[in-house]
Amino acid sequence: MVTCFLKYVIDPAKIAHFEHYGKLWIDLVHELGGLHHGYLLPHEGPSNIAYATFSFPTLAAYETYRNAIPGNLKCQAALDYANEHQFIISYERNFFKPVFEGMETSARLFY
Repeated sequence: MVTCFLKYVIDPAKIAHFEHYGKLWIDLVHELGGLHHGYLLPHEGPSNIAYATFSFPTLAAYETYRNAIPGNLKCQAALDYANEHQFIISYERNFFKPVFEGMETSARLFY
């Protein structure tokens, strides 16, 4: 499994726009074969930083998702919404291999 971790710098005056955009992508990632873990919006601390994470079974599956975006009308509508409202200033994308189980849970799998 590979997890995409996104850090956004957003316009703090447009958090509601960013939240709407996030809800669109949660559904789109699910429709295109991924598992979206949600968005984290500013609450305490910096008012212009937000995060999102989503996973795909493999990096190849993620690439298939990325390649589907240009031809998907719903994805294009979400991107158009972001361009129209200009709430994302910048973003950083990183990929990680998640660990979801502790040693005790993993050990039970072998006994």
